[in-house]
Formats: sequence, C-alpha cells, structure tokens
Amino acid sequence: MSKKALHCKIGPSVLNADLSQLYSESQRLLNSGADYLHLDVMDGNFVPNLTFGHPIIKCLRPKIPEAFLETHMMVSKPEQLKCQFRVELDCRGRRDRGSNLGQWIEPSADAGVDQYTFHIEATDDVPLICRKIRESGMKVGIGLKPGTAVSIVEKYVDLADMILIMTVEPGFGGQKFMTDMMGKVKWLRNNYPELDIEVDGGVGPSTIGLCAEAGANMIVSGTAVIGAEDPGKVIATMRDVVENSIQKNQLER
Repeated sequence: MSKKALHCKIGPSVLNADLSQLYSESQRLLNSGADYLHLDVMDGNFVPNLTFGHPIIKCLRPKIPEAFLETHMMVSKPEQLKCQFRVELDCRGRRDRGSNLGQWIEPSADAGVDQYTFHIEATDDVPLICRKIRESGMKVGIGLKPGTAVSIVEKYVDLADMILIMTVEPGFGGQKFMTDMMGKVKWLRNNYPELDIEVDGGVGPSTIGLCAEAGANMIVSGTAVIGAEDPGKVIATMRDVVENSIQKNQLER
C-alpha cells in the first residue's frame, strides 16, 4: 500500500479581517497563495464571541467557487443550530429561516463548506457527528482545546480527515501562542505519520518553526497574515519552513 504524501497547506483565518468586506478579503488571501480559508463560526456559548453562520458562507461561496472552505465550528452542539442564528439575514437581506432552524451540518453542506471541523469537547457522540458530516459530503475535522488531553482523540482518528490542535483558547484572535501544545502535535505525528494535523492560534513567522518541527502540516494563521503588509510573503515564508520540515522527516523515516 502506497503511503500518503503529506503537503503543507496554509489556511488564513478571516476572523480578524474586515468582515464587511468578506469577499474582497477572502479573494485577497487566495491571491496571496492561501490553500484554503479557515472560517470561524462561533455561537456565543461554546466560546464568548459571536461571528457568522452558514447563510453568510452561502453568500460567499458563489464568489469564490474554487476555494476550499473549512468551517471551525466553535459551537456548543455542533449537530444543532443555536437560536442566535435564527434571524441571520440571507444574501438578499431577508430573514433566513426554514431549514436553517434544523441542524448545523446540513445547512453548512448546502452553503458549500468543504470541511466541517467541530470540537470534541462539544459533544458526547463524536462518531455520530463524523458520520453525519460525511453523509453530507464534507470532510471531517476534529478539534481539541488546550486543556483537552490528546489521547482522547485516539479512538476517533480513523473517523477524521484532520485533527486540529488549538494553540490558544478558542474564541478570539490575536492571542499568544501556547508552546506547550506542541507536545500534542508531536504525539499525533509520531503515532499517525500520514495524518493531516492543523494548528490554530498565534501562528506566524516567529512560531511556524515550532509548529513545523512538531509535525503540523496544516497551518491556520490569522493576525500574522491579515495584518501583514505583504500577506503573500508571509504565506510563502511559512510554507517553505513547513515543506522543509516535511521533507526532512520523510528522509529520517
């Protein structure tokens, strides 16, 4: 059986972008070399912040039809829709009701989401959510908060396409990178050499080396990219560091 080839993928988070210009900001990041876009969906419950939901993503999708969209679902019940989003406006400014009162998963798929990443802490039935995500045609990501032991995800790795290790507490951008989370990344890479491992929080040129050395290959970077004078240069710099680390690790196996 052939081994899966790991590649570096850079997914800027739009959380700290000008959300009133979501399309133009997204296109700017894609033009700068982003491999995918990381969209933070927050319900004001699982995390204290509140962002946007699937109606906004559904408006964005036709404008960037080729982009890979990952939603990072920071919501208390990733299989359900919280009441905060019942009055979210659709693309034409109308109240978006109907099917949006059902679940998070199916509306996200309908909005054109490619990967649905939920938090293991938010549910008691990880296998059920993974199955529902796949049945909806999306890839599966499982996220871990800083206080969650990485060993908890071991029995679910085979159900997921990617594991996300949070390197800050989820909910707000611009936080300080938590170096001690690299132990989780190393554990995953040592035990699952072909797994896509994502890191999110405080990642930029000054911390990318630690992430790459630990074994992360999917990089979410918000403030460091969004606020850069030359986002393309930042993305290219981080990509080079990660790709070099991947090649080095492959030679050492």
